[in-house]
Amino acid sequence: MTHSRVPQIILLYWIIKIASTTLGETGADMFSMTFEIGYGSTILIFLAIFALLAAVKIAMKRYDPALYWLTFTASAIAGTAISDFIDRTLGLGYAAGSMLLLVLLAGVLLLWRAKTRSLSVEQISSVPAETYYWLAFLIANTLGTAAGDFLADDLQIGFMYSALLIGGVLALTALLHYVTALSPVLLFWIAFILTRPFGATFGDLLTKSADDGGVAFGTIGASLVFTLMLGIALFFEIRRERAYIPEEKA
Repeated sequence: MTHSRVPQIILLYWIIKIASTTLGETGADMFSMTFEIGYGSTILIFLAIFALLAAVKIAMKRYDPALYWLTFTASAIAGTAISDFIDRTLGLGYAAGSMLLLVLLAGVLLLWRAKTRSLSVEQISSVPAETYYWLAFLIANTLGTAAGDFLADDLQIGFMYSALLIGGVLALTALLHYVTALSPVLLFWIAFILTRPFGATFGDLLTKSADDGGVAFGTIGASLVFTLMLGIALFFEIRRERAYIPEEKA
């Protein structure tokens, strides 16, 4: 029997993802701004880490919770730094940056669908499918940061209200999953993309100063909190996976 290389999409998945994506926002800001490494260096460091971890993960041909979520978190930090570089350093702006990234994501998804005949995110069992999977995730994480900044800054909604607005749309997406016959794959990608700006705006709410609409918790403190949350949630995911595998083989 061929086993999937990726996790099941259950409630625990979304809890870990939100913790990871928020850490991606606070962690990228910590390295690029607090530690004054800059966007370019942060991108190079975490893209290299992401590429290395993704290569190891793909070579394993199975789902390992710790390695999977380390890879995902590296993509979230890299994606945040890439988004900030495109929008701020290159001066493209949040709206144009979001549209560019949306087109890139659509292109990758179309290629993925054309090559593998599926966009399933729960049954990934081949190298090509998992390669497209991680590339799509990296772009989606980058897009989510730009979209969150667009809401909070360009539309001047603010970090708190942006997080509440996105949270409401996420709740509606979850409801549609249970009460309608809409495509689960479509609803997954809507939720996947939206959890990224939710994490970005919530992370900014915690780290930015009061003058900027935040609570001034700081990038280091917020990153430590979400690292702890991620570690706790991952502990339960590892326990669940270990219990699931023997049952699956029985």
